[in-house]
Amino acid sequence: MRIDDMVIVSVDDHVIEPPHLFDSHLPARFRDAAPRIRKAPSGADVWVYEGRELPLGHVGEHVGFKEGATVVVGENGQAPISFDDIRPGCWDIHERIKDMDVNGQMTAMCFPQFPRFSGQVFSEATDKDIAYVMLQAYNDWHVEEWAGSYPGRMIPLGILPMWDAELVAKEVRRLAGKGCHAVTFTVSPFRLGLPSLHTDFWDPMWAACADVSTVVCMHLGSDSHPLLASPDAPHNVQTTLAPMSTIYGAVDLIWSHVFRTYPVKVALSEGGIGWIPWLLERIDHSLTAHSFTKQDFAGKKPSDVFREHIITCFIDDPHGVKARHEIGVESICVEVDYPHSDSTWPNSPELMLKDFVGVPDDEIDQMTHLNAIHHFQFDPFVEWAREECTVGALRARASVASDRVGAR
Repeated sequence: MRIDDMVIVSVDDHVIEPPHLFDSHLPARFRDAAPRIRKAPSGADVWVYEGRELPLGHVGEHVGFKEGATVVVGENGQAPISFDDIRPGCWDIHERIKDMDVNGQMTAMCFPQFPRFSGQVFSEATDKDIAYVMLQAYNDWHVEEWAGSYPGRMIPLGILPMWDAELVAKEVRRLAGKGCHAVTFTVSPFRLGLPSLHTDFWDPMWAACADVSTVVCMHLGSDSHPLLASPDAPHNVQTTLAPMSTIYGAVDLIWSHVFRTYPVKVALSEGGIGWIPWLLERIDHSLTAHSFTKQDFAGKKPSDVFREHIITCFIDDPHGVKARHEIGVESICVEVDYPHSDSTWPNSPELMLKDFVGVPDDEIDQMTHLNAIHHFQFDPFVEWAREECTVGALRARASVASDRVGAR
């Protein structure tokens, strides 16, 4: 496989929402209640919603900082950030496409920033009726403007009104009607003070997702409980353990009724894959060693159920790629994670190809784009010829665009 021939569809990137987000998608009577950007005394830009101040970003935007930006990061990894500090590609869709071209990346799926990974800001709102309106406006902006401005370049991703499972199901179906077959959920609703995955509370959501082939994405950290070995641990402890939070969602689901009842797919977003062979061994061991629990998998092993229902994703994980057949190569997708500090931008193809040493071309194609196209019901080749979607073609477009700017 040559770098220039690769097609990259990333199922984990991020958007820092632009100030105008709510300007065009709300009825006039709700506009005064909408989240707005305000300049804080520190110079940072913050979102203000129901009197709460929500930061624009943090050190996670590392690769998205503008060259020369003076951002002072504390030991906890936090820093006051303004739009002046970050690359326009973080929040401007036109600039994001340019940055994707530079990276040779055809398609991205972007998780939210200020509502948090599973839309907790709206779930925590005091006025849930207004929060529901805001949440739908957010989704409309994301589907129609962020993802809709460049067909084939963005997989749309919705957030859910998690305080009401019937509303969740309704929103899943509404989004599917708009061509959005991915929603972001939490790795642990219990940790957010909601009913656990072992209850029937979420059954309307699972049923709706099964009906319209929508993937439920569980992003690391989406339970708002950072993993820390001790309260005085440095920030590196949290960033090291962060991908492991996706284990909560995976293990809870394996031992719940969900996969035994609903033919749904769940993505462990930004969780990595190198640890998965151990987990598959462990859940199979648990079934046999603790058979007194009377868990019924209808003759299957828990590891089989994992491979049937769970989509796995990685940024840079050579150990995991070597174990791809244990994990299930048909479920593995790649991530770029722009603009966060774990991101491989603008050298994602080069780093991926290092991971793919010795891997057959057809399996590289599966992991870099074909699995994502299949699972997320989103095919860039409908809008673009395949030869236009390759790393080489996209970087050539970026080079030509750069030359034109220089000529002016």
